[in-house]
Amino acid sequence: MTISITLRRFAFRFFSCLLLMSCCLSAAQAGSFDDWFIAVKNDQPGKVKDLLRRGFNPNAVEPERGDTGLILAMRENSMGVMEVLLADSRTHIDAEAFNGDNALMIACYNGNEKAVKALLDKGAKVNKNGWAPLHYAAASGNNRIVQMLLDKDAFIDAVSPNATTPIMMAARGGHIYTVKLLHDNGADATMKNQRGYSAMDFARENKNTDIATGLEYRIKKEAALAKRKNVMPKFPF
Repeated sequence: MTISITLRRFAFRFFSCLLLMSCCLSAAQAGSFDDWFIAVKNDQPGKVKDLLRRGFNPNAVEPERGDTGLILAMRENSMGVMEVLLADSRTHIDAEAFNGDNALMIACYNGNEKAVKALLDKGAKVNKNGWAPLHYAAASGNNRIVQMLLDKDAFIDAVSPNATTPIMMAARGGHIYTVKLLHDNGADATMKNQRGYSAMDFARENKNTDIATGLEYRIKKEAALAKRKNVMPKFPF
């Protein structure tokens, strides 16, 4: 009887200790999780390094948007944290948030040339299904970033889920030099998205008349050249 009571007391204390340890571990993990995203957002590379040394997962996802540390670093232009994360072999460079955004796309949209170069040098993928980095670069009108992506073989007529292309995004945003750069590199200005809009339609809708006029001239010129190429020469025999 005494032995049975002693064993029950021991078992109770043992499982109580396990429960307490589990609670403490959960609290510590929750604290690290919060500390991680605060450090990333505030560009605190030293704190991020410390958490990584303690075994924190660099690909942890915050619950609101599904951002990893690298994606959040690009949203906040936390360049010191970006360098730390890119130096960690565990970091998933092409990880996507809930809406499909990845670190390269955010860097392109923010016009962060240094970050774009660093991500490309680390092997970030230039092409992806749906919205792609070139869409975001064209939307922001940063020609240096657009050229960086084209130099890495970005698909110039990439289509979004509703078939919008980068040149449409540039025309919509009023970025005339980006429209020219894309068209000069072979972008098809006659393509239409699911709304039936071409780049010229986007330009007109957003009152970017100089872009609409320029595209109309270029399209007519291309059509005339194509027509001449298709005319068989006449020989005097």
